[in-house]
Amino acid sequence: MKEILLYKTDNAEVKVEILLQNENLWLTQAKMAELFDVQKAAISKHLKNIFADGELDEKVVVSKMETTTPHGAMVGKEQTKFVNIYNLDAIIAVGYRINSKKATMFRIWATQVLKEYIIKGFAMNDERLKDPQNFFGKDYFEEQLERIREIRASERRFYQKITDIYARCSADYSPDSQITQDFFATVQNKMHYAVTHQTAAEIIYSRADSKKVNMGLTTWKNAPNGDIRKPDVSIAKNYLSQEEIDTLNRIVTMYLDFAELQAKRGQVMYMKDWVEKLNAFLQFNERDILEDKGKVTHEIAKAFAEGEYDKFRIIRDANYKSDFDKLMESIAEYKT
Repeated sequence: MKEILLYKTDNAEVKVEILLQNENLWLTQAKMAELFDVQKAAISKHLKNIFADGELDEKVVVSKMETTTPHGAMVGKEQTKFVNIYNLDAIIAVGYRINSKKATMFRIWATQVLKEYIIKGFAMNDERLKDPQNFFGKDYFEEQLERIREIRASERRFYQKITDIYARCSADYSPDSQITQDFFATVQNKMHYAVTHQTAAEIIYSRADSKKVNMGLTTWKNAPNGDIRKPDVSIAKNYLSQEEIDTLNRIVTMYLDFAELQAKRGQVMYMKDWVEKLNAFLQFNERDILEDKGKVTHEIAKAFAEGEYDKFRIIRDANYKSDFDKLMESIAEYKT
């Protein structure tokens, strides 16, 4: 049995020695007690109740493992014995019955990601992950490459592709962790700032102008022939020039290339790695790094842009000519 990373919490890594065989994960009662921070007797009691209640079939979820221990009566000698080991279904069932802090953390985590992590082989330690064949015959890094290429081909916005890489290619991804919340909250502004030296809110606040053609927008939902609507004016991307958009797309393309190379190299990436690499990547490309939240809040920018839109709409409506108006004008000109 080797010690591998089973799962992470916000505050610490929870590690435990496990056995992987027959396309499943197995723990002894002693290791389950270590995982959930309880006495072995508690594990034994819960397992008995699980089997007695018919929740699980003991014949299916229990196996035997040969182990060696020092011989009690003969110094320097070892003795062989068999111990029960319990598969992933049993581990999860016990985890949901135990009342301990670690068990609570495990339940929260298991509900979200345990099945994907273990069955797809995503919760392994660095040394095992560097082996191109993962535990269950699937190639972890080939799957990562496939994910990256799907993200590359998608029609998602530039910053969404960055967050997709983070979420789908982090070996320890947890959607509720603080590092994830912080990354998702800042990545759009980081990318905007790298190209324009402004956050998304600052772009909106500085470029929304009721006196400009199309209110300063370069694109909107119904562009180019449809009307600009109020929701359009609160989206920073809609104010970017073609050159700025091209630069952003090039940065994202290079970042995706980097992610693909990491997978080809067999390099495991964790959440903190993607956060650190984004900053390092922008610096390498001589882009400025956003160090704060900017000088304008999203709420202020949105209120300002919508105020400009209200003024813009009055001007637009005053100058608007419907097809009927144009027809009447042409008839009038014909008569004269």
